[in-house]
Amino acid sequence: MENEPAFFETSPKPGVVGKPLNRVDGRDKVMGKAKYSAEYPLPGLVYGVLKTSAIAKGRVQSIDTSLALKEPGVLQILTHLNLPKLAKTPNDPEGKKAIGAPMGFLPMTSDIIHYAGQPVALIVADTFERATQAAALVRVNYAAEAPIAAYTDKRAQLFNPEKIQDGKADGYTRRGDARAALASAPIKMTAVYTHAINHHNPMEPGATTAIWEAPDRVTVYESTQGVTRTQKSLSAYLGLPQDQVRVITKFIGGGFGCKGSCWPHTVLTVQAAKAVGRPVKLVLTRPQQFTSMGHREDQTQTLTLGASKEGKLLALIHEKTSTTSPWDNYAESNSKIINLLYDCPTFESHYELGRANVMTSTFTRAPGEAPGSFAIESSMDDLAYQLGIDPIEIRLRNYAEKDPSTGQPWSSKSLRQCYARGAELFGWSKRNPKAGVTKNGRLLVGYGMATASYPVHNSQGTARVRLYADGHAVVQAGATDLGTGTYTVMTQVAADSLGLAPDKIRFELGDTKLPTAPNSGGSVAAGTVSSSVYMAAQDVWERLTKMAIKDPKSPLFQAKAEDVAMENGRLQLKKDASKGEDFKALMKRAGIDDIEGSGQGKYGSGYEAGQSAASASDAHKDEAGKHSMHSFGAHFCEVQVDPDLGTVRVTRWVSVHGAGRILNAKTARSQIIGGSIFGIGAALMEATARDPHYARYTNADLGDYHIPVNADIPEMTVEFIDEHDPYINAMGVKGIGEISMVGVSAAVANAVFHATGKRVRDLPITPDKILGTKSV
Repeated sequence: MENEPAFFETSPKPGVVGKPLNRVDGRDKVMGKAKYSAEYPLPGLVYGVLKTSAIAKGRVQSIDTSLALKEPGVLQILTHLNLPKLAKTPNDPEGKKAIGAPMGFLPMTSDIIHYAGQPVALIVADTFERATQAAALVRVNYAAEAPIAAYTDKRAQLFNPEKIQDGKADGYTRRGDARAALASAPIKMTAVYTHAINHHNPMEPGATTAIWEAPDRVTVYESTQGVTRTQKSLSAYLGLPQDQVRVITKFIGGGFGCKGSCWPHTVLTVQAAKAVGRPVKLVLTRPQQFTSMGHREDQTQTLTLGASKEGKLLALIHEKTSTTSPWDNYAESNSKIINLLYDCPTFESHYELGRANVMTSTFTRAPGEAPGSFAIESSMDDLAYQLGIDPIEIRLRNYAEKDPSTGQPWSSKSLRQCYARGAELFGWSKRNPKAGVTKNGRLLVGYGMATASYPVHNSQGTARVRLYADGHAVVQAGATDLGTGTYTVMTQVAADSLGLAPDKIRFELGDTKLPTAPNSGGSVAAGTVSSSVYMAAQDVWERLTKMAIKDPKSPLFQAKAEDVAMENGRLQLKKDASKGEDFKALMKRAGIDDIEGSGQGKYGSGYEAGQSAASASDAHKDEAGKHSMHSFGAHFCEVQVDPDLGTVRVTRWVSVHGAGRILNAKTARSQIIGGSIFGIGAALMEATARDPHYARYTNADLGDYHIPVNADIPEMTVEFIDEHDPYINAMGVKGIGEISMVGVSAAVANAVFHATGKRVRDLPITPDKILGTKSV
């Protein structure tokens, strides 16, 4: 269809969209029928196990595989000396760009060791146990050098990059003269915030099963957040046309960003399958998960603000220093949220990186927004306390009616309502404004809150709908379901768009043979795929309408197409519902069993541009409307702190968000709960320890890398503001997977301050940072 209609206009009374429909894939998951990437029992399947480097810097001098090759069932041991060659590698800028690789280095392409845990050999055997035993027998001799473990190392050479995040963001930003504004500001505050390394640690580790169907055609069952992106990467690596690389991902056991790219273990598995001529399965061990799929980098932020005596921001200056790999300038773009969250006339930011012997960090849930919000939201809390202003009030005094970073109006913003409703649900009015005085017996009690925001990233995708005359439909898109409910919400969208019951819809995803869709990441999947499905359904109705108005036996014969509407699977005149017919009757009379439609959905500025151009006069067709597109929300937290043990427990939690149309009340609530728990973990316990001498992780398992369990989390209250956004996509849907974590750590830290009078700016907030302070 030439112009994308809005769901609001064509479906003013949705049936199941927004309802708390149970997961359509839930039964298969609990019954064990859902197949994950390591669960395909292919004929002749063999097993790959990685041997990884014991040093973080140096060279491989020799590899002795003699004992390992004598083990029963061992088929081959691959190293940099005998690995099948690739058409391209990411080891140069051109190759990295062509591949879309997350890291500018591919292990086992030379004898160089850049980081601990780097793959140095891949052992293939007929069983997993035999491959594991053989890997233990491979002897590697190294010429080791002293590594640099982090930007804090005195030997690390710090530099200011022009671009960060693979060139997606500027390394330096300036809006107005922040330093001059700061100099004249009555109130000046500077604070330093530090963040430990965080690892994603999904329940399902990275897993790949690869089979070569022919010498030039491969199928890969991959634990990925985007089958299309992985297909493109493997196509470039292998020098094959994309249609000869098939990627399948039906179910994923979590990702949080680490499965958003094609990592080295995936292409190594594909190479191994080629070398042995059999399908190969490789699953990362838990320790290998820490050194194979990126992480959230260790980082320090310095935030300086200037304000008036009334608490109005006048200047913000943000500086960030973090660790990056020997090859890439990756850093989370923390400054973006600081630049737009509040109305401040001046802003300045710059980044500083230190190269170290680590793999490249990567997207971790709400990359940039999560750590950036910790800095700005803690500092806003400090400003409120210094001036004796309620923390909500200080935010309202600096409320941004338009995006300060661009000057554009918001496409929609319900943040005021989020504050008001959250405060009501939480009982914020009962809070004693003085820190360190509220108690529950011997425990100190604190209330904290913080703002959340996440951008709408531009995206587009396609979908296909096949409607059958017997009253069911198959809907397809090459999307992925991270476990967050994509199967379910797209079933709901298709049901309402086609006028069918949800049990008459089969939604298929996770295969590059299906219409292309974006990664499930950056909160783009729901908005893009739902619009694609909706557009494909509209294409079906458009085709059926053309059939009806040309059919002399149809009640709609010779009607104008624009006068016909679909209502509950029935084509009828908009002004006279009695004139119409069910699609089944129309298709049966035409002698067709099914009809197919396709559609492209756009998310973000591309959709707005198309809609603006479509509605503009001929003289202004090129003038597209421009809005700043974001979700907003607020978190409210109660903690209880043991002054003798230094322990912090979250005892109450409220989150309220404005995120456009909510597709499923139940799965959306689960998304916010999951992201909030993720943020509470980062606030109170998550930290990967990297040895400063050997640059090795010392807690690379789930025994020592602490994450929240059920006993750590209270019952959570989650609500959504009813928000209509006509600018972002046809469905008016904003993603919520990322915003659910933004501001969480700050809400916890602000509650800890209110409980203790102690401001902790070093995450995670562990007992040692609470004990021994004058305020406790």
